[in-house]
Amino acid sequence: MEFSVMLNLLIEGTVMTAEIFFVTLVLSLPLGMLVCFGRMSKNIIVRSFFKFYISVMRGTPLMLQLMVFYFGPFYLFGLQITDTWKQLAWILGFSLNYAAYFAEIYRGGIESMPQGQYEAAKILGYSKSQTFMRIILPQVIKRVMPSITNEAITLVKDTSLAFTMSIMELFNQAKALAARETNMIPYAIAALIYYVFCLLVAFVMEQAEKKMSYYR
Repeated sequence: MEFSVMLNLLIEGTVMTAEIFFVTLVLSLPLGMLVCFGRMSKNIIVRSFFKFYISVMRGTPLMLQLMVFYFGPFYLFGLQITDTWKQLAWILGFSLNYAAYFAEIYRGGIESMPQGQYEAAKILGYSKSQTFMRIILPQVIKRVMPSITNEAITLVKDTSLAFTMSIMELFNQAKALAARETNMIPYAIAALIYYVFCLLVAFVMEQAEKKMSYYR
């Protein structure tokens, strides 16, 4: 196989990897905040539900969760696995898993805020929602940015787990090409692409963190 053809296939896989990455981030970041609110709820039933959800998501392998979402409808209900369901399965699997991690990151940031800020905002006439959105949340985001960056970089590498659903992302393309060509070149190129992708993510997140440096 010509090198240009191999490179084109790996680029196609990279596009799929990027799609998984960005869709997961866009969905899991806000969903994680909702899960965080549920986890911190004063209602014991709501709090216990979200605590259990986080426990399951963090306590079982992501690969296993993806396989459950992908094969579950077939084994449980005898439904055929279609391309549409395959896409929905990876969206659900990745987003729900990472939402659990982001929820705990948010919770740690929120609980680290001094109680005096809430009291000062109350004296100034701010409602609870205004206090959170205008005073607490901006500071929380600044504090948790390093942890979010770490999870985002982990997500870049975790996209390779989509191979369990026969999705031709970067790793799966590299594996297929390496088997066909019987050499390690596709793996080496894939490793370089993953590394550059992680560098780009780290750079973007670092710039975002610098933009918020006025909270120091």
